[in-house]
Amino acid sequence: MSTAQWILSLSLLAWALARNVGTRPVSRGTFVLPLVIVAAAVVGFLVPLPTAGNDLGLVALFGAIGVAFGVAAAAVTRLEHRDGVLTATAGLAFAGLWVLMIGARIAFAQWATGPGSTTVGLFSRDHLITGADAWTAAFVVMALGMVLARTVVLAVRAYRLATSSAVAVTA
Repeated sequence: MSTAQWILSLSLLAWALARNVGTRPVSRGTFVLPLVIVAAAVVGFLVPLPTAGNDLGLVALFGAIGVAFGVAAAAVTRLEHRDGVLTATAGLAFAGLWVLMIGARIAFAQWATGPGSTTVGLFSRDHLITGADAWTAAFVVMALGMVLARTVVLAVRAYRLATSSAVAVTA
């Protein structure tokens, strides 16, 4: 795992925890900023997307895992009314999901570029995965799937809460 990948992984983890753990008012930025980050990551890390062999299948599988983590992260995020303002509260379970996902990605990358390199190479060959770029894209899509799924689920929940009562969503 390169220094840039370490920095990216740990920065994503730090950002997710700093921005979400605790109680925060729900604002447009709650939904817009993650979408902007996802769009930038797609352009920065997924263009061009590896499509040979079974690369897309690997990317789709990891994307689905990311979506499952995102839905779980949304499920452990409480939305509630506080003094007429909609707030989101995320705690230890949310942090645990992020640490698990990013930690598993780092552990795999370290293993795959060290003692597990032969195993990953054979698996990739046997399953028509073209190489490191496909694995990198898969892990990036997993993280993006988590961010996007959590954002969408919370946006739907926030919309339902806001329309069911006179709760203000801060600007």
